[in-house]
Amino acid sequence: MMKKIMDFMTNKFAPKVNKIVKNPWVASIQDSIMTALPLVFVGSIVTVFSLLNNVFDNLPDFSRISDFSFGMFGLVVSFLISYYLMEKKGNDLKLITGATGLVLFMMLLYPTVTAGDVTFILERFGATGMFLAIVTGLFVGCVMNFAAKRSFFDEDTPIPDFVVGWFNSLLPITFLLLVGWFITVQLNIDFFEIIIYIFSPLAAIVQSYPGFVLSVFIPAFLYTFGISGWVMMPAIYPVYMAGLAENIQATANGQEATNIATQETIYAFSSLGGIGTTFFNINEPLMFGAPVAFNPYLMVPMWINEIIVPSIAYFVMSIGVVNIPTQSFLLWYIPYPIASYLATQDWRAIIIAIAIFVVTWIVFLPFFKAYDNSLLKKEAQEAEVGE
Repeated sequence: MMKKIMDFMTNKFAPKVNKIVKNPWVASIQDSIMTALPLVFVGSIVTVFSLLNNVFDNLPDFSRISDFSFGMFGLVVSFLISYYLMEKKGNDLKLITGATGLVLFMMLLYPTVTAGDVTFILERFGATGMFLAIVTGLFVGCVMNFAAKRSFFDEDTPIPDFVVGWFNSLLPITFLLLVGWFITVQLNIDFFEIIIYIFSPLAAIVQSYPGFVLSVFIPAFLYTFGISGWVMMPAIYPVYMAGLAENIQATANGQEATNIATQETIYAFSSLGGIGTTFFNINEPLMFGAPVAFNPYLMVPMWINEIIVPSIAYFVMSIGVVNIPTQSFLLWYIPYPIASYLATQDWRAIIIAIAIFVVTWIVFLPFFKAYDNSLLKKEAQEAEVGE
């Protein structure tokens, strides 16, 4: 049975997944998020420093840095998706396309315009605006890519290339901004709220207990077959980030955080040591060196742990034993259980992390023993043949 599953995953499923990952539309989202992650890292560093404010009263407030790093994530992604999509399509208008994506994103944020003043809701620029940034970036890239294939000039035109680029981008940019103007001014529609409403079922699923467990289990399951868990990023990561943004906003308004499914929760508990709860936060040598990947002895305990661990995390947070994350923290390379405390700002997370370590060790132990015995038998058989 296991052999059939492995053959199916290796020969049929993996090639199809890799084909999807290499699709320029999907790859542009993935690359954009990866490129913009340093902004989140800056916000995470600010979070660590903010803990010192609880001890030293005279330290400066660095929260504004977080507002303009993590808080600008959606804005930056709106540029990058348009840019990368044009790059992967082999078009030269990638910079102006990225700029157009950013401008249209800002229009669709539905700012309030009064007496020459333009007022934006700051929270919409960040992770809360991720879904709008993705939709806007892909739409702008699609229109600009379509227009780039149709030029006003012949290939052998004596007109300089930069002038040709101006005229070729003029019509699609005008069209895109007219779309934004028509939606926000003529129809008076808050497109941001529409996008949030459309994607709310996905967010609700991921924030539920089964959805959270699956969002942790599926990347680990794919990883055991040599498929990078990052393939799930375009679908899951925006939900995680939007969930954290809602938690931050809720606590700022004096309310309780409710979204457990965040990347901070993953780094606090579910990826203890790396995906699949392995070792040292850099688990590729173990995954492909032991190996865990394509090894039924060690694949199964990894699957079991990626159901047990998120279940524990979800349970302890849902009943209030450990704080739900309300600050950005993506410094995955900080050792556990220190990372567990920093991600949740709750000392009880240290105890839970230690308990998870013990549980996952107990799960792995009998499978590891069985694998060790199989290798010993294999070595004995090879020694007999050699004699």
